[in-house]
Amino acid sequence: MTVKNWTASVIKQAEIDKYLVGGKDFIDEQAISRELELRRRPDARLVRDILQKSLEIKTLTLAEAAALLNVEDPALLAEMRTTALAVKRRVYDNRIVFFAPLYLSNLCVNNCLYCGFRTDNKEERRQVLTMEEVAREAAAVIDEGHKRVVAVYGEHPRNGADYMADSISAIYAVKRPTPAGGGFNNIRRVNVNAAPMEVAELKKLWRAGIGTYQVFQETYHRGRYAELHAPSTVKGNYRWRLYAMHRAMEAGIDDVAIGALFGLHDWRFEVMGLLAHALDLERHFGIGPHTVSFPRMQPAPGSFVSAHSPHLVDDASTERLVTVLRLAIPYSGLIVTARERPDARRRLIALGCTQTDASTRLGIGAYAKGLRQEENADKVQFMLGDQRCLDEVARELADDGMITSFCTAGYRCGRTGDKIMSLLEKGVEGKFCKLNAALTFREYLNDYASPATRASGELLLARELREIEQDPFFAGKKLLPVFLSYYNRIGNGERDLYM
Repeated sequence: MTVKNWTASVIKQAEIDKYLVGGKDFIDEQAISRELELRRRPDARLVRDILQKSLEIKTLTLAEAAALLNVEDPALLAEMRTTALAVKRRVYDNRIVFFAPLYLSNLCVNNCLYCGFRTDNKEERRQVLTMEEVAREAAAVIDEGHKRVVAVYGEHPRNGADYMADSISAIYAVKRPTPAGGGFNNIRRVNVNAAPMEVAELKKLWRAGIGTYQVFQETYHRGRYAELHAPSTVKGNYRWRLYAMHRAMEAGIDDVAIGALFGLHDWRFEVMGLLAHALDLERHFGIGPHTVSFPRMQPAPGSFVSAHSPHLVDDASTERLVTVLRLAIPYSGLIVTARERPDARRRLIALGCTQTDASTRLGIGAYAKGLRQEENADKVQFMLGDQRCLDEVARELADDGMITSFCTAGYRCGRTGDKIMSLLEKGVEGKFCKLNAALTFREYLNDYASPATRASGELLLARELREIEQDPFFAGKKLLPVFLSYYNRIGNGERDLYM
C-alpha cells in the first residue's frame, strides 16, 4: 500500500460519530468564551469555595475553572498555588515519577507547521529504528537508572501499530546488570506517544502491554487547528484526534493521557479545552485522563511558527495555567518536561506536578550514541531547555524534600482506570505512592546514584521512613511490616518489590 492510500484509509468516521451528541463534539467554543467572559473578577468567597472543591478531589466545572483563570488578586493567587500543592500531596504525596522519552521514528505523513518532523522539512534526516536498535536505545536508557519510558512515534505506515507492538516487546525484553547491587534493571512500563488509531489497532497495543496511551490535541481551537494542519493529512481531521482517547478506552487501554501544545492559541482557552476533554471522558467511562501535559512550544528545526507564534506563553502565565490544571482536574498526574529550563521546571514542580523526565535525548538513536541535541539537531522534533542527567535532577528534588520515584506498582496491581478513582479521591493511592517511591528510590540510590546524590537521598529517605512509621494508616492496614521487609530486602540486593 502506498503512503497516499494508507493515509486515505486511516480515519474511520463511524468511530467518531458514535461519540457525537446531536452531531456535535464536546468542545463548545462559544460556551468556553462565554464562561471566560462571565467569570471576570470573581469574588474571594467564590474562589475559596472552588478551592475547597478541589481539595475534595472533585473535577471542576468549566464555569469554576473560568473563575480561577480570571483571578488577579495576588493574595488569592497565592492561595491557589498553596491549594494546588496541597491537592497534589493529598493525591500523590511528595513523589515525582521519572521517565525517559524514547524516540523510535521520525517518519511522518503530517505537515504540522510547528514540528521538526513535518513532512515538508527537508532538513530532517529520516530514520526508523530496527528492533536491534530499539534494544540498544532501551539499554542506554536503563543504564541511566530509568525504569519507564514514553516511546514516541511519528505517524507513518512504517511505524504503525504492528511496529509499535514489536518495539514495546523489544523494550520490555532488555535486562541490564546494575553497576552496583549485583542485580539487574529493566523497563517496567512502556507508555506510548503516538498518532490516533482505530480501535482494532489500539487493541494490538493493549495486547503488547502498553502502559499509558498519550495523544495531544495540540490546540482545541478549531480555526487555529485548521491553520496548522493541512486538511489533506490525517492530522487535518480535528475530530479524529479529539476522540483518540475515547477509542483507546473502548479498546481496553484504561490509562490515557491528554495534552495541549501551549503557544499555538490562547492559553486560557486551551486549559478550558483540556478540562472539557477530561469531563467528557468521565461522562463516557467514569474516569478522566491518567495524566495531563502542558508542553510549552519550543523552537523546532525547520519551523518558523515554533519560534514566532503570536500565542507564545511566558513564565508567569505557564505557572498560572499549571496551577489551574492542578485544581481543575485534581486526580490526574501533571507532566512537566525537559522542554523547560531548569529554574522554570523547578518552580512548576512546586505547583503540583507529578511526573518529569531527565537525561533526555530527542534524536533518533541518540541515547546509544550519547548525542546531545547540539550534536544531533537535524533529528530532533524541538529543542530542549534542560539536558541535565537523571542523577542531578534527582539530587535537586531530594534537596527540595521531594522523592524520586520509578514506581509502576499501580499498573501491575490493577490500580488503574475506573478502579483507581475512589482511591485517588480518598487519598489512598497517595499512601501506596509513598511506599513504592521509597522502595524504588532505595533501588536507585544503591545502583546508580553518585556519592552526592546518595548523601542527599539518604537524608530524605530517613525522613520518609519516619513519616511512614508514624502514619497510623500504614499500621492500621498492616502494611508497615511488609513494607519494612521489602525495604530491607532491596537493601540486601533484591529488586522490583512493590506494594
